[in-house]
Amino acid sequence: MKKSNLIYAAFIVFGMLLMGYQCSSTEITSAKLYIQQKNYDKALEVLQKEIQKNPNSDQGYYLMGVVYSEKGDYKNMVQSFDKSLSISKTYEKEIKDYKKSTWVTVFNRGVAFFQRAAKIQDEDSMMVYFDKAVADFKAAAEIEPDSADSYKNLAFAYMSKGDNESAIAPLQKIIALEKSKDGYKYLGEIYYVMGSNLKNQGKEEEAKSYFNKAIDVLSEGRKLYPDDTDMLLFLSNAYIGADRISEATSQFEAGVKAEPNNKYYRYNYGVLLLGAEKFAEAEEQFKKALEIDPNYNNAIYNLGVTYLKWGLAIQKKAEAENKIDESYKEKYRAALPYLEKAVEMPEADANTWELLGRVYSVLGMTEDANKAFNKADELRK
Repeated sequence: MKKSNLIYAAFIVFGMLLMGYQCSSTEITSAKLYIQQKNYDKALEVLQKEIQKNPNSDQGYYLMGVVYSEKGDYKNMVQSFDKSLSISKTYEKEIKDYKKSTWVTVFNRGVAFFQRAAKIQDEDSMMVYFDKAVADFKAAAEIEPDSADSYKNLAFAYMSKGDNESAIAPLQKIIALEKSKDGYKYLGEIYYVMGSNLKNQGKEEEAKSYFNKAIDVLSEGRKLYPDDTDMLLFLSNAYIGADRISEATSQFEAGVKAEPNNKYYRYNYGVLLLGAEKFAEAEEQFKKALEIDPNYNNAIYNLGVTYLKWGLAIQKKAEAENKIDESYKEKYRAALPYLEKAVEMPEADANTWELLGRVYSVLGMTEDANKAFNKADELRK
C-alpha cells in the first residue's frame, strides 16, 4: 500500500512538472536561455513576442524587467516589473529583491563617480564624472522612489556641477520624504542665490519671487531646526532681499519678547539686525545671547563680525564725506577678542582667519595679521 502511495505521489509531482513545462511558452523558455547566455537583445526580442501573444504574461514582464536591468535601461525595468505586479503577485518577492540589488549597484556606482569627480582637477573631466553620477542617482531614484538617499546625492551632484536649478526638484523630494535639514537649507540657499542673481541683473520682481520662495522654505525649516545658523542667515538675507524687513523684524522681535531667555531667539534677531546693518541693535542681541550662554559660539563669532562691519561702515562714511574719523578703530578693537575666540572653534574656516587678519591689519598688528592670513591660505589648500 505504501509503495502504491509513493508511486501515486511521484506521478503527481511528475504531472505538476509537466504542466509547468507545458505552461511555459517557447518564448519564455528561449528568453531564459538567452538570459543565461547574456544575449539580452535576443532575450528582449522573444519576450516582446511573448507579450504580444499573451498581454497578461506576468512572467514575461518579469523577465523583461530583468533584461532591461542588465541592459542598464532602469526606467523600462521599473515599468516592466510594475506591469508584472499589476497582473499578479507571483513574482513580487523576486522583483523586490532584484530592485533592491540593482539599486545598491547603481547607487554605489554613482557614489564612486561623484568621489572621482571631486578628486579631479581638470574641469572637463570633472564634469564628465559628475554627469555620470547624476545619471546613476537619477536611475537609483527611479528604482527606489521612496529612498531619500538617492535624491540627496542627486541634489549634491547637481549642485557640485553648478546646476542649482536642477537640484530644486530632488531637494523638494527630500523634504517631502523626511523633512531633511539639508533639504530645507540647500533649497532655501538655492532660491536665495537665484534671487540675488536676478536682482543683480535688474530683474527686481522676478528676484522677489525667489526671495519669497526662500522665505517659505527656510521658515518651515527653522521651526524644525531653530539652531541651524546657515538656514537662519539665508532666511534673514531673503527677508532683506524681498523688502520684507519690517515683517521679519516684528516676527523675530516677538519671539524675543515672548521668550527673553531663549538664546536662539536672541541670536536669530541679532542676525537679522546685522543683515540690516543695525549694528547697535545687533550688538545688544548677541550680548544678551552670551549672557544666557557665554559659550554660545555662533553669538561669539557674529558679535565679532558685527563690530568689524560696524567699524568698516564708519570708515566708509568718513571717506565718503572726506573726513577723518578714527573711531572706527574702536570697533575693530572690540571685534578682536571675539574673533580670536572664533578661530579656536572647531568650525573655524579660512574666512574666519581672514576676518581676524583684517582686524589685526587695521590695528597695526602686522606680525599677527601675517600669521592669520597664512593660516587662511593653508586652510584653502
